[in-house]
Amino acid sequence: MDGKNPYEVPTEMREFAEKSVEQARKAFDGFIGAAHKAVDTAHGSAESARANAQDAARKAIGYAENNIAAAFELAQKLVRSRDVSEVLQHQSEYLKTQVSAFQAQMKDLGVAVQEAAAKTAETAAKATKAK
Repeated sequence: MDGKNPYEVPTEMREFAEKSVEQARKAFDGFIGAAHKAVDTAHGSAESARANAQDAARKAIGYAENNIAAAFELAQKLVRSRDVSEVLQHQSEYLKTQVSAFQAQMKDLGVAVQEAAAKTAETAAKATKAK
């Protein structure tokens, strides 16, 4: 033997192993950093979506309240009606106003959903761009 310890790892092998470990650590750190950013982005988007869903729910509840109030108003008119023609007149007026209200409500909710989707997409795009 040439005087070297038979179990000694050559210097080149140790340097190569150290470089490999360091590269793996850097790759892992990059992966973890990207994962944190993705979680932050998802949280921001989820928070925005939650707020937009809350707004839409509030609108829907408001519409339901208005529709129920209109139904009670119709019921009062029907109870006070003196004859069948008056009942039919109240019912016809109610249907016309409710159809019109329903159309306006659906249009308003459609606009709200489009705005919410645009805001959510904008928030996600900003968060992705910040990466």
